[in-house]
Amino acid sequence: MTASIQSNQFATLPNGTRLHYASAGDAGKPLLLFVHGFPEFWYEWHAQLKEFGNEHFAVAPDLRGFNLSDMPGDVSAYKARHIVDDLRLLAAHLGYEKFVVAAHDWGGVIAWNLAIALPHLLHKLIIVNSPHPYIFMKALATDQNQKTSSGYMNWLRAEGSETALAKDDFALMEQFFHGMGQPPAQWFTGEVRARYHECWSRGLSGGVNYYRASPPHPPTGDHSGAVKRQTNPEDFRVKVPTRVIWGERDIALPKTLLNGLDALIDDLKVERIPEGTHWVIHEQPDRINRLIYGFLAE
Repeated sequence: MTASIQSNQFATLPNGTRLHYASAGDAGKPLLLFVHGFPEFWYEWHAQLKEFGNEHFAVAPDLRGFNLSDMPGDVSAYKARHIVDDLRLLAAHLGYEKFVVAAHDWGGVIAWNLAIALPHLLHKLIIVNSPHPYIFMKALATDQNQKTSSGYMNWLRAEGSETALAKDDFALMEQFFHGMGQPPAQWFTGEVRARYHECWSRGLSGGVNYYRASPPHPPTGDHSGAVKRQTNPEDFRVKVPTRVIWGERDIALPKTLLNGLDALIDDLKVERIPEGTHWVIHEQPDRINRLIYGFLAE
């Protein structure tokens, strides 16, 4: 039996940010926090909310800048440390001192930072197709294939990208799901497509501001990409038990980003899905659920 989702909920945090979130299950059960990426919103995790709400308090927020959550105008408001603080304060608002987080894409970026900076808050960490920050910085500095694969980041960082993305009924936005050399996304039709268009119509600046605020990005002719070549990898060590799920047909974030991950994480297991793309959560929700269940049971 699947749990019902309550979607019209808001939390005003002590830092002044108002976040929208959806949930399934009862407060007081173990908190399982699901964190979306770009260009998505809480609905990315709707299949997981329905599944895990039976035994957990399953919560999926809209990150700041997305959908129904606050959308600060200042680019600096989207630095990772502020989003980490949002998640910390949201968990406290919900009544929890410790929780499990599952995250994808930009949500994974935030979750990696959370696990590195505040490991005492997490029981476990589940990452789907989101590179560890040290490995990603190193790849952007040294791997030409990764620089090319991540070139879209510089386009999104440019002034006016949100305007271009909104043109022609979000045609370019849809290319994140349908394009990049991949077949059309079979899951992005009908009601799902309508939900995403409704979300995007509320504004796209917040989402692209994550890229504008991000220190690491592909180098350009006049900018190094802010990659710190002398960074100590031990500053990025993850001491939280971690499971990484990776769709290996991800064009932007290839499976080479898994190389060296075991040297940075004390307790790691990687689950590879050879036929999965960056959007494997949508493509194989039942498989993702089974993998999460397996980790939670360990």
